[in-house]
Amino acid sequence: MLTLPVIQNDTAKVVERLIHKRFHQAETVVQTILSLNEERKKHITELENLRAEMNRIAKSVGAEMAKGNQEAAEEAKKQTQVLKQNIADLEVTVREVENQLQDQLVLLPNLPHDSVPAGKIAEDNAIIQQVAQAPATIAKEKLQPHWELTKKLNIIDFETGSKVTGAGFPFYKNKGAKLQRALISFFLDEATRAGYTEYIPPLVVNADSAFGTGQLPDKEGQMYFITEDQLYLIPTAEVPLTNIYRDEILEEEQLPLKLCGYTPCFRREAGSYGKDVRGLNRLHQFDKVEIVQIVHPDVSYNVLEEMLAHVQGLLTKLGLYYRTALLCGGDMGFASAKTYDMEVFSAAQERWLEVSSVSNFESYQANRLKLRYKDKVAKKTNLCHTLNGSALALPRIVACLIEQYQTEEGTILIPDALVPYTGFLVIE
Repeated sequence: MLTLPVIQNDTAKVVERLIHKRFHQAETVVQTILSLNEERKKHITELENLRAEMNRIAKSVGAEMAKGNQEAAEEAKKQTQVLKQNIADLEVTVREVENQLQDQLVLLPNLPHDSVPAGKIAEDNAIIQQVAQAPATIAKEKLQPHWELTKKLNIIDFETGSKVTGAGFPFYKNKGAKLQRALISFFLDEATRAGYTEYIPPLVVNADSAFGTGQLPDKEGQMYFITEDQLYLIPTAEVPLTNIYRDEILEEEQLPLKLCGYTPCFRREAGSYGKDVRGLNRLHQFDKVEIVQIVHPDVSYNVLEEMLAHVQGLLTKLGLYYRTALLCGGDMGFASAKTYDMEVFSAAQERWLEVSSVSNFESYQANRLKLRYKDKVAKKTNLCHTLNGSALALPRIVACLIEQYQTEEGTILIPDALVPYTGFLVIE
């Protein structure tokens, strides 16, 4: 959430950057926030004046009683009763204005970093790196999409998943299940080697946690909600991991905090349809290893590049051919200040599939989370910066591995980095 000082200190730039992020009601909402803040300050000043007046009159009651002026004392008491009621009424007004102010503040997305390119949609993203495409291992006309190969090899069962639950909930079986487990272990081991502490977090969170990382109110319709218990199934491990430090003040020496965790993730993906959702392209439940960092503001953009390099390293070790995109303002997430997407080429589908996003949220999440650190030099508390990344999400990685490593015989070779985890060289 943007802070009031940021909005007040450079209002014109705030509006400009929000428009850059395709938030078209930027000027209206910002002006409403500024007006509500002025109204709030006016009422607080009135409240302070009334309290001071009541204290003054209350003190006079004792003085008048000491002088024997019973009538004056009684009149002063009546005045304090009136002032008490006026103060109570004004306190209600202040709370109402503060609530209105808060409701407007949470409408604002994070400001995009100055390096974020202008644009409206994914086609406007800046491709900043592309690894040369893999040489063809089999003739193009013989390439099979992953949904056909997995059915023939009996390793992913989409039909039974649809029967048991619905579309987007496949069964992994035989070597397909082992491949999933191998990828999860590989990603977790790589994160641990990079200094991340592994967690197994809860798969459901409360509304405060979802608000803290920006899922509420922006993505409420995309999350599965447990009505009876008022809990949400997590869309990503980012939510429980980052919320570990909600409402905490850290020592500066504790930074950076590096966390990782594997979880199933649950997303309604409302409105998704067509070829983009076929097979593993878009699921309602999928596995993912997430990396999260909580850092000092001075280093967060260096850390973003470090996290990007970590994800790129995973793709390189898997032998996948990928490209890196810097997202434009219109294609970024609500809470992000800067996001890189990693996309892997699907040989059989002849299209790029997003397999990871790595984002710097600056202080946006930390402000919602009330996550601070003690600045010993300035002798005050400051907001931390938070970052996260998919390292990696499995469905599209599996799809691209299957398609890239398929053979003319209809088998799937296992990348060298995964063989110690799978215990087999080929799926046949």
